[in-house]
Amino acid sequence: MGQLLVRDVPDKVIAALKKRAKQHGRSAEAEHRAILEQAVKPSGEDFWERAAKLREETRGRIFTDSAELIRQARDER
Repeated sequence: MGQLLVRDVPDKVIAALKKRAKQHGRSAEAEHRAILEQAVKPSGEDFWERAAKLREETRGRIFTDSAELIRQARDER
């Protein structure tokens, strides 16, 4: 496995990471790995939650056919 070195991390961030690691009952290094894995892990659940939210936000709206909008734009020239 590879290694990752991050330089110039503010002291506040380091302290917060150590506190978070302690809360999760693991070492700071294990906590860093968990955070990085979570950050790059594709999450299908997040997609479906966002899709449901978008459907709810657009429910009941009337959409114009895009071809009609293009025709209108051409006619306005």
